[in-house]
Amino acid sequence: MKKLFCALAAIVFVLPFVIVRNASAVNFPLISPIQSESAVLMNLDTNTIIHQKNADSKQMPGPLVNIMTAVVCLENCSDLSEQVTIDESDYEYLYNIEHPDDLRFANILDGDVLTINDLLYAMMLTSSVEAAETLAHKFGDGSSAKFVEMMNAKAAELGLENTNFTNATGMYDPNQYTTANDMAKLAVYALGVPYFEKISTTWTYTPQIPMDPKRHSDPDEWVWTHSNILMEPEGNYEYSGSKGIKTANLDLAGRNIVTMASRDGNKYLAVLLKSPLSDADGETTYYHLTDAMSLFNWAFNHFSYEVILADTAEVGELPVELAEGNDYVLARPKEEFTILWYDGIDISTISRDKIVWYKNSLQAPVAKGEPLGKVTLEYSGEELGTVEIVAVSNVERSASKYNLYAAKMFKKSRWFSRALMVAFLLCAIYIMICVYAYISFKSKAKPMKPIYAVPKVNDKDRRRRRMQDQNKDQ
Repeated sequence: MKKLFCALAAIVFVLPFVIVRNASAVNFPLISPIQSESAVLMNLDTNTIIHQKNADSKQMPGPLVNIMTAVVCLENCSDLSEQVTIDESDYEYLYNIEHPDDLRFANILDGDVLTINDLLYAMMLTSSVEAAETLAHKFGDGSSAKFVEMMNAKAAELGLENTNFTNATGMYDPNQYTTANDMAKLAVYALGVPYFEKISTTWTYTPQIPMDPKRHSDPDEWVWTHSNILMEPEGNYEYSGSKGIKTANLDLAGRNIVTMASRDGNKYLAVLLKSPLSDADGETTYYHLTDAMSLFNWAFNHFSYEVILADTAEVGELPVELAEGNDYVLARPKEEFTILWYDGIDISTISRDKIVWYKNSLQAPVAKGEPLGKVTLEYSGEELGTVEIVAVSNVERSASKYNLYAAKMFKKSRWFSRALMVAFLLCAIYIMICVYAYISFKSKAKPMKPIYAVPKVNDKDRRRRRMQDQNKDQ
């Protein structure tokens, strides 16, 4: 039953976020430059990217891969309270890797018992490699390689075309890469997976299973704190409204962060990749944090919702034939078009001239609100959106114009052609019938009897001729 509930919940929560794959993007110019090599800033309320920098350049994600690790685990888990016994052999190979400073350990020891939920918190808050490898073996049926295959299959499903995973921990690997755009897509999808946002935005967490004092002498070892210090109360980098999601450091690839912040009903997601580990003087820096704060401040202070195209605006006209009065109809947007807009750019610079009409002309009558075409709004070559346009008012048909039109068009109509064909056919049939009747009549006429060939003679003439013949004989 729990498995069915998780599946249904996943569907309900995930579907609204799938549309991020088609999120619009307008690259508005920043007031202050950022240090991170790649970046994406997205408004989560509208799934609109408002700034990007080298967003499709491949970078090493480091422990940002834990976002995908968590997604695969959550979507394949039927019981988050299931207990798992830690087996150090799953991750002991990491003790001797080339860049040990890249890995984070959460003081989870061989033989410790934790729930799957506990392990997810340890991984997302501290980048615990013990937790990541344990989860990979658990859901990869004992094989971390199989789990990585599941990660890449999910990446393909989400359309992360420039992402490849080789491990579940974020350990350095030149063949493991992603982009700011892909990571933004993954983060938005992950936020729709049940429990992910709660886990990834928690500041501190204590495992559900009490710490074994025989194995852990320090109680603080069993309290995990999020690595995103933008969330730290009264900390040096505290940023009001900041939440999670994941940070990552690699000696050869700098600092990365995926985080979000909310203020005044607006919610933004920032992805920053390959931020320098130190400044020009060699001093340790946290540009990924200052870049995130800079992007959030810029968005909160300079963006608001603007009506770009009112539903009362006349955007064009279309000729109308056989109309009573005006021989055209005005067009307006079917609905108001509102967008998140940067106050540093005048909305009058937005192009509204790209109109595609469904028909080149109309024939009356035309009803108010009848769809006429679409208008596409563009800024600096980027498409902002498309709005259907409709007729502003009714256009009645002129009876006299229509009758004249019908008379002119009758000869061109297919019915007229068909009528001519039928008439011709009937005439041909009639002529054939007449010819046939005449021939039949002639062939059936009776010949004249011979008696009717000699002229008739009456009785008096016959007697007189007989007497004349007798007298000659005497």
